[in-house]
Amino acid sequence: MSREIIVKGAREHNLKNINLKLPKDSLIVITGPSGSGKSSLAFDTICAEGQRRYIESLSSYARQFLGVQDKPDVDDIEGLSPTISIEQKGISHNPRSTVGTVTEVYDYLRLLFARVGVPYCPKCGRELKRYTVDQILEYLYRNFWGQKVEILSPVVMGKKGEFKNLFVQLQKKGFLRVKVDGYVYWLEEEIVLEKNKKHDIEVLVDKLTVNDKNRSRLAESVESAIDVSKGFVQIENGDGYKVVLSDRFVCPSCEVSFPELEPRLFSFNSPFGACPDCEGLGSHQYFSVELAIDKDAPLLEGGILPWAKKNHYMLRKLKALFESMGESLEGKSFNDLREDLQRIVVYGSPVKVPMKFMERGESIDYMGRYDGLIPWLQTRWRETESESVRNELLNYRDEDICKSCNGSRLREEARSVKIHGYSIVDFVNMPVEDLLDLLQRLPLDGNQAYIGEPIIDEIKKRLSFMVDIGIGYLSLSRRSDTLSSGESQRIRLATQIGAKLSGVLYVLDEPTIGLHSRDTERLVRILKSIRDLGNTVLVVEHDRDTMKMADHIVEIGPGPGEHGGRIVAQGAPEEIMKGDSLSAGYLLGTTSGIVHSSRERKPSGWLSFSKASENNLKEIDVQVPLGVLTCITGVSGSGKSTLLHEIIYKGLKKKLDKSYKGKAGRQGDIKGWEQLRNVVLIDQSPIGRTPRSNPATYTGVFTPIRELYAQLPEARIRGYKPGRFSFNVHGGRCEACHGEGEVKISMLFMPDVYVKCEVCNGTRYNRETLEVKFKGKSISDVLEMTVSEALEFFKDVPRISNKLSVLEQAGMGYMRLGQPATTLSGGEAQRVKLAEELSKRFKGNTLYLLDEPTTGLHYSDVKKLLLLIHKLVDSGNTVIVIEHNLDFIASSDYIIDLGPEGGARGGNVVVAGPLRQILEDERSYTALYLRKYLKEIGMTNYEEREE
Repeated sequence: MSREIIVKGAREHNLKNINLKLPKDSLIVITGPSGSGKSSLAFDTICAEGQRRYIESLSSYARQFLGVQDKPDVDDIEGLSPTISIEQKGISHNPRSTVGTVTEVYDYLRLLFARVGVPYCPKCGRELKRYTVDQILEYLYRNFWGQKVEILSPVVMGKKGEFKNLFVQLQKKGFLRVKVDGYVYWLEEEIVLEKNKKHDIEVLVDKLTVNDKNRSRLAESVESAIDVSKGFVQIENGDGYKVVLSDRFVCPSCEVSFPELEPRLFSFNSPFGACPDCEGLGSHQYFSVELAIDKDAPLLEGGILPWAKKNHYMLRKLKALFESMGESLEGKSFNDLREDLQRIVVYGSPVKVPMKFMERGESIDYMGRYDGLIPWLQTRWRETESESVRNELLNYRDEDICKSCNGSRLREEARSVKIHGYSIVDFVNMPVEDLLDLLQRLPLDGNQAYIGEPIIDEIKKRLSFMVDIGIGYLSLSRRSDTLSSGESQRIRLATQIGAKLSGVLYVLDEPTIGLHSRDTERLVRILKSIRDLGNTVLVVEHDRDTMKMADHIVEIGPGPGEHGGRIVAQGAPEEIMKGDSLSAGYLLGTTSGIVHSSRERKPSGWLSFSKASENNLKEIDVQVPLGVLTCITGVSGSGKSTLLHEIIYKGLKKKLDKSYKGKAGRQGDIKGWEQLRNVVLIDQSPIGRTPRSNPATYTGVFTPIRELYAQLPEARIRGYKPGRFSFNVHGGRCEACHGEGEVKISMLFMPDVYVKCEVCNGTRYNRETLEVKFKGKSISDVLEMTVSEALEFFKDVPRISNKLSVLEQAGMGYMRLGQPATTLSGGEAQRVKLAEELSKRFKGNTLYLLDEPTTGLHYSDVKKLLLLIHKLVDSGNTVIVIEHNLDFIASSDYIIDLGPEGGARGGNVVVAGPLRQILEDERSYTALYLRKYLKEIGMTNYEEREE
């Protein structure tokens, strides 16, 4: 059996026909500049071929359900193991997705509670047990042996009424006596009961002594009692002691009936288990008055946000209604109105008043009713089929916790099933590490232990992995869409790798994204433990610590795009350090990505945020300097994303943009915001997901290019508009391929084949459009240009060259303008987005908020990014960045370190200040790893400046 993975002739994307050997059962890191071909080798070649071979091994019937994998452009790969890939993926925005469901731990918890859980009455708290007839007989012989007992069937328990029809029916069934409120009556006599008084009625089925002689008679009587009362039998001895037993989970006093304890009862995604009020979401969405009305602005001049456009017909109705009541709305805000008038604005009035509307230029009078803002919004939401209208209405919707289930998502019966006093809701609301500790000491015995322990072992295995990988502070009930990128990445790792298989090739795409250096250390230990089980772990990575702890490194380069795709160096870390590749100096510590500004910057002012308490923030006060580069750091889950997105961005956006409808995080007052002109957020939402999206369309540079071509003499003579030069619009594009440039040929159960369009020869446009040329180049030729070529070509057109120069400065001069967005690497996509935002130049005093911009960047690319950001700050702007990259942190003017831990033990400011002040703090994990890193690279004078 081969101990190596041998790749021969890999040519996928920009790979230059490379050959290489990778040792099995090793931790292998593939590194290199962004866009050099790392993902093309790891995922598009090695991983794709591994998955394709597995699917090919299945029958043609099975393959039609799994889809067909394209064969990568490689001659051969030998020694390939079964492959599992863990790629970069966006966080799930499904509100039903939780940590428990994503990691599949919740499935095991549902099974555990269905099999060993004990139901309790949700009203009185009584433990509910069900008995078979044999168990009831056993109970009788154990507790009433030799005693004379009455077998009764409780048909009425604590209900008002005369029950005359009931007595007649019981007599027809052959019963002779009943016990009403403790007294025995013959059914032959007339039984008169008070109609408005509660009564207890039991049918006297039999009266006999409990012994072996009467066993069959006892069994028959018990069955008869259960049948008459639909589930209950009451046993009473001569001393007045009585007990009610049931063959179902039913509370005899509250008459609460439980369904069968099955796993679906505990699923909030099933109608059997979901809370009926919120349908398993745990919350309700509703139209919020706070979001829909600016209470300080005049109502007729934009105060009612959904009706802000001039002369909205609902405003005319509102005005007519108020005039009919002798009230005026002119110049009045919502806060200026009496409470009863505010209620009319929000919920409407049933009164019809004379109104007017225009039809074909004529004014028509009619009697109309003002429906109110909230009813109007609800009607629009219910009736609209337009996606744009629905997205607009979403701005006015808020969310609150469901009062019926208190956010637990489950129906009452599911919440009332317990194991040693804990419900499934208690389990999922605990931090994972606390739940693991509880399960390790949970006392189970007898059948409970026999059934439950195998399930608990599986749960503990998965929870242990989550704790080991550093997310033990999360709860299983936490919604997936509230997780940070680092948390979501590690949850995917816990799901995929938690099974701890052997003989597998794991391919991971930058698993250290979003991880603090402390968390990275934990992650590498986990990866090594997986390797030690007999697996090969192949990681696309730039992290220095991960590279140094790897068994084997493959560096691809030497440059990005067409300048990459070659093996620059490979071997153990020690061997790489002896070479002259980019990574050699980085690993040795002789080079780094640290770039300080060319001059020492001092704050031009301060932003102050008080009592920030959103999510896990602990009512913290945060001061952020203006006119400098600030880095927010801290371990994963410490509150960085909450501070940047919910407190800083949304808080400032509401101050600076009165039309902004978002809801800011909980906080006190914001001071210093008047010094800013604008606030811009560059978050981690993905760019285009289709081949039609490319750097030219995403950055907006394609619009002025098309406008330029539409202004050319040939285009004006022909009457061409800018739309003629779009490959997405009918008219100028090639209709044979619909502007795709290639045609898909279906091959049934074989992979689809894409061939160049024979009509346009891959240019995307028809012949007439291509005849319009600028400097001898058609619009299709422009899309084939690299950024650098296009910058030179359009150097005399400022609207175009300004946008392209930002892409060039971000180190993306090699990228083609028309390259499909789906083929961009993570680093490339991030920088396209950054360049698109940074090209929207504001005249200073703009606050830029960036969320981990170094994602997917080699240290050489980090340098280019830092130069761009420093230039932005030197232009009079402020930049605040969430980062874990030590080069970036050390290059910042001011650092805010959150923590000290994640989750409930985070949310505090550990230390804030310039680099030297951070390094002196002994409580900060960031300071610990910064000191270690700066010592390794020989940077002992922390105030030194690098050009």
